[in-house]
Amino acid sequence: MNVTVGAARPRSSSRMSQVSLRFTLDPDLTPALREQIVSLWVDVTNAGGAVGFVAPVTAAEVRPMAEATFADIADGPDRLLVGYEGDRPVGILVICDNRFHLKTHYRVLKRVMVHPDTQGHGYGAALMREAERLGHELGLAGLHVTVRGGLGLESFYDRLGYREVGRLPGALRLAPGDDRDEVFMWLDLHRPAA
Repeated sequence: MNVTVGAARPRSSSRMSQVSLRFTLDPDLTPALREQIVSLWVDVTNAGGAVGFVAPVTAAEVRPMAEATFADIADGPDRLLVGYEGDRPVGILVICDNRFHLKTHYRVLKRVMVHPDTQGHGYGAALMREAERLGHELGLAGLHVTVRGGLGLESFYDRLGYREVGRLPGALRLAPGDDRDEVFMWLDLHRPAA
């Protein structure tokens, strides 16, 4: 299913022209789109993004995790949301099913990423707001995202209405002697949509 679900205008910036960000839920996972997502994942990681790897990474290192993610989208219950700037995918997130009957009322957002050369254009916030809109549309009670501590990402999610509901101290080992907290953020969808 390939459904264009919305569009957003990024906030004004002197560094960019006004370009619409178009969202597509569950686009066809063509070989070209898969490669674009792998490339995006590599670029985000190598720019310091916290999306499952520690820089530096190559496409060969990212591809196995990406292929497993694609399988869960194509064959399983997970959903892919892609943000396009023109024809170029510049942001993605995966809306993951919990795969447990007592957790069907909420979803986990994973692999939230926006291309580094679009940072500061409001695309990350627009992507998250679109996920929130979809959560309301799906009748969900909430959205959950985990964050790698030490990068200040909690404040980004806090501005979008997420609140910290817990953390596992030192749960993420980036390298020997570099353990980071895993932070759990929650958005209550029973409140009015942003």
